[in-house]
This record gives sequence, structure tokens and C-alpha cells, in this order.
Amino acid sequence: MSWKNELPDELWRKILEIGIKASNFTFKDLCCVSICSRRLHRLSNEDLLWSHLISVDFPNQTSSSSSAKSLYKIRFEREKERKLWAHKRAVLRKESQVSEHLRKLREIEVRLREERNKLNSSLLELSNLHKVSQASVALNVWQPEVVRGRQKQMVEQCVVPVESRVHALDMEVKLCNQQLQVFDKAYRDEKRRLDTAKEELKSMKYHPLRDYTLSSTENQENRKKRKKLKNMHQLFQKPENFLAF
Repeated sequence: MSWKNELPDELWRKILEIGIKASNFTFKDLCCVSICSRRLHRLSNEDLLWSHLISVDFPNQTSSSSSAKSLYKIRFEREKERKLWAHKRAVLRKESQVSEHLRKLREIEVRLREERNKLNSSLLELSNLHKVSQASVALNVWQPEVVRGRQKQMVEQCVVPVESRVHALDMEVKLCNQQLQVFDKAYRDEKRRLDTAKEELKSMKYHPLRDYTLSSTENQENRKKRKKLKNMHQLFQKPENFLAF
């Protein structure tokens, strides 16, 4: 005769009840215990144990006339469905964040290309102006007529005073370099945020039954968006607002 059969039902019932009340014994553990023997199966199906589980896992739920185990199953399925819908909403929000980060990265890439093209054109013009400046200096020195005529032509084609234009281009080159540094930093920061969002999205898709709740920052952003949409809706519903235009 095994030691399990020597223990009375009251003692087994008390052991299971203590485990549930201590919040260390879940419904999975109780189901695992129920398949160990016919006796444990009978004890684990008692309403008292499942009532304790309901009070631990669903403390705000109201009582019902059905058995505690079936009631726990109904509430568990509802909670599972709620978590699945919350998971879908969280995934959609995170995918929207990833798309927004990608859009911002594309914008920064466009600004970087524009700024680099602007820098290259300024450097090219600055190089040409340096050649004009050298040619104007060379006119004061004896040279063959062919070379002298070419340098004179370069100087005459320059309608803007060389020194003032060179100074303006130097300032523009410095400004372009500063802008490139700013855009490079913004690109790195946005890329880091994108990578973080992608990792979070990957984790969300791997764990669909986690309890996904909005953070305080996301809640505040959503409230701002709803308020903005509400104000726009009220604005378009008033005909006098259209007459003002």
C-alpha cells in the first residue's frame, strides 16, 4: 500500500488548498495532479479548490450557479481571448511605430543626400573660384599669350567679386558640414529606435499571451491623438467654420 493511499482525503484536500492559497499552485498544477490517480482526480475536481483558484486568478469576477471548475474554464477562455485581442492591438501599434521609424529614416536619408549634393556643389564652385583667383594673380606676371588669354577669359567670365563669393562659400561649406553632423546623429538615433522597435515586435509575436498594456507615455500620446481628432471632428461639423474661409 503506497503512502498516498494512507493519507486521508481531508489531509490531501488541505494540502491542495494551502498550495492554492499561497498562490504557488496554479490551475495547470491542479490539472497535472488530477491525472496522477483516480483519488486525486476526484479531489482536484472539488468546487472548493476551484473556487479558491477563481478568487486568486479572477478576484473581481462575480459568482455563478454553475460548478466552480466550469466557471473557471469560461473565465479563463474569456481572459485568453482578451489577451489575444490585446496582443493583436499591441502588435499593430508596434508595427505602426516601425513604419513611422522607417519613414523618418527615409526622410533623413533624403536630407542627407540633399546636403551632400549641396556641399559638393559648393566645394566645386569654391575650387573654380580659387582657379579664377590664381588666374587674376597670374595676369600680373609675364606669360605666353595663349595662357594669358585663357586666364583673362576666366577672370572676365566671373561676374561676382571673387573674395566675397569665396567667403560666402566657405560659410556655406561649414554650415553644410554642421548639418551633416546633425543629420548623421539623427539617423543613428532613429536607427537605434527602429532596431529596438523591431526587437520588441519580434518578442511580441513570440509571446502572444502576455498581458500587453499601454505604458503611461503611450497612453498620453493616444489621449492627445483622440483629443486632436475630436477637435477636428467638431470643427468640420460647424458650418460657420467653412464660411470663415
